[in-house]
Amino acid sequence: MLLGVDLGTSSVKAVLLDDGEQAASTSRRYRVDRPRPGWAESSPHDWWQATVAAVRGVVGARGHAVTAVGLSGQMHGLVMTDTHGRASRPAILWADQRSLPALAAWQSLDDSSRRRLANPLVDGMAGPALRWLRDHEPATYGDAAWALQPKDWLRARLTGEIAGDHSDASATLLYDLPAGVWAFDIVEALGLRADLLPPLLESTAAAGLLSPTAADDLGLPAGIVVAAGAGDTAAAALGTGLIQPGPVQLTIGTGGQVLTVLARPKPDEHLRTHLYRAAVPERWYAMAASKNAGQALEWVRAIFAVSWDTCYAEAFAVPPGAEGVRFLPYVSGERAPVLDPYAAGAWTGLSTDHRRGHLLRAALEGVAFALRGCLEALAERDACVDEVLLAGGGSTDPRWRQLLADVTGARLLEAAAVDASARGAALLGGLAAEQIAIPEPVSDCPVLAEPGADHEIYAALAGVHDDLYRRLRQSDAGPHDA
Repeated sequence: MLLGVDLGTSSVKAVLLDDGEQAASTSRRYRVDRPRPGWAESSPHDWWQATVAAVRGVVGARGHAVTAVGLSGQMHGLVMTDTHGRASRPAILWADQRSLPALAAWQSLDDSSRRRLANPLVDGMAGPALRWLRDHEPATYGDAAWALQPKDWLRARLTGEIAGDHSDASATLLYDLPAGVWAFDIVEALGLRADLLPPLLESTAAAGLLSPTAADDLGLPAGIVVAAGAGDTAAAALGTGLIQPGPVQLTIGTGGQVLTVLARPKPDEHLRTHLYRAAVPERWYAMAASKNAGQALEWVRAIFAVSWDTCYAEAFAVPPGAEGVRFLPYVSGERAPVLDPYAAGAWTGLSTDHRRGHLLRAALEGVAFALRGCLEALAERDACVDEVLLAGGGSTDPRWRQLLADVTGARLLEAAAVDASARGAALLGGLAAEQIAIPEPVSDCPVLAEPGADHEIYAALAGVHDDLYRRLRQSDAGPHDA
């Protein structure tokens, strides 16, 4: 049996595969702390406690049968540790915006260097977060031995070995995409410590063996192989069989990611979309990422204190277009499609005739339009977005799926795995232990939803949503205009 552990933003999921089929899965939640406006942190101690509970919950009495472990995890985070991998402060997460001023150092790089980084200069990446620590917490920065990604910290806890992998490293703004190595010269030009960056392994490589202490905590055999693992999006692509160029996948979780696999590392000419290493060797993927998918909808649901069932019931009792109510979902800045860290959320078009259901419907539509923008950004890289594989825990309600199909105009196909990132992690464990081969590419996926009668309504409203963002931005004398 293969065990996959996916260390997400607000929960950890564990999946057990038996002969390639999912035998069990479970998850455990933990807090995301926001000690100041715009900050987002988590305690690695909480991650470990949740991981122990999730793994014990999924393996039960079958722990002795687990032969390998693979990992995936939230990308872009930063965990500062000592030489043994012990965290010295809470982890800074991808949703954190404190590093915005630090991006000035990246913006001052020459064009050649920025092309080698091959990605938009956006907040929340590990590189700018590391620069923030250098400037604002010099003792923590100076005393640290390693700057790790979240799943790399977890692997160190499992094996005692320190390493990174290329899929996560390529998303730090410290990595040379064409060369496939840390960009040490750029790191030094940015005034950062190159010695903090761990040695890199392929995601499919064996990174160490499960230590006796960790094995005892988890109820697993000591000495089994632990894979290097991958960032959650790369692992999800492997988990759904997206390993060859062609198909496009939309994953909806806390954020939303649209990606397609590439056979060579071709950066976006306009650096509007991301370019990262895939979980399998000699593959890359282009991605348009929104910060505000499930995160924005969860915020809306919490504001109105309604369950998801109530949210969907009231929203879909309102006609398409929410009778004039519009919602911009940019509650924490935004990456694609607008690349604006100061973008803000808003409801507009309100009157006394509107009720809560109108605002809920508008919120779902606003997120769908943001995801449409991501698909359009990827289409500019010659990706075919007429058919899209749909994955992620935030895409299960059939009414929501139909709305997505109507707004995006895409035929939505079912991804092969519900727990795609955790499944991909388990497969990486099997590959690292040389117990399985790389799975066959995705094919013959069932249809979940096709654009219906409401597609024309939403096609007419797409320009309205785009224009609303532009008009509100122009009227805002915020920091982005400075």
